[in-house]
Amino acid sequence: MSLATILGVLFGFGLFCLSVILSTDNYLLFLKGESFIMVVGGTLAAAFVSFEPRYVVSALRSMVAILFNHEVSRSILTHEVGRVIRWGYIIQKNGLPGLEADAQKVRKQDRFLSYGLDLVVTGYTGTEVREILANTVENTFQRQVVPAEILRNMGGTAPAFGMIGTLVGLIIMFDSMGSNPGSMGAGLAVALTATLYGLLSARLLFLPAASKVKQREELIRYRNYLLAEGLALLAERKSPRYIQDRMNSYLDPSIHFSIDRVRIKE
Repeated sequence: MSLATILGVLFGFGLFCLSVILSTDNYLLFLKGESFIMVVGGTLAAAFVSFEPRYVVSALRSMVAILFNHEVSRSILTHEVGRVIRWGYIIQKNGLPGLEADAQKVRKQDRFLSYGLDLVVTGYTGTEVREILANTVENTFQRQVVPAEILRNMGGTAPAFGMIGTLVGLIIMFDSMGSNPGSMGAGLAVALTATLYGLLSARLLFLPAASKVKQREELIRYRNYLLAEGLALLAERKSPRYIQDRMNSYLDPSIHFSIDRVRIKE
């Protein structure tokens, strides 16, 4: 589970609930089914009108997925450098058949890496491997950020439906001013809670989720570019130390992989 994401959501809504508790004893005043239906229902309806249904469903699933740890950590990047360097030694000793034998387990776990290994084993040059994988990385990224764009769109739509709910409540309030002044309060409550729901859902759910989804995809793209460079260097039969220095140039100095340090530990 992504503890930081969960704590962020709980902290955000917790502060809102605490403010309500400190302000009034009538907590049910902030629970209006009419407002919820107008904001959430309207936002979902607009999303399904604007985008293909499967993309909207994917976006909603992405909101749940950010609660789990699927991000690329700094240690993973260092591990990827070390793995490519190890493959460099294997190629020096056993050639491409040795690489293919060693990478069988990885192929089942990582489609991008499996595809890149196929290019290397096939015999493409380093330049060709780099170009093909760069195209793969960018096109994959564009596909994967579609849910983030949908969530961002929903984040912009939710406050608009909150305003629609506000207008509905005001119409009810003004209509009852002459015949039934007692219902003015209910109409005004619907009006204000609709705006509240629209802003809360946008600023605490849809927009933060869109940013988190896009950030994770950017990290995956960065990791894939790092691997693409390493695989291209394998195709060029570069030495393990050159592979280390070239791939380390992509990383923060604090997480550089060191062949010498690993040897000392061994």
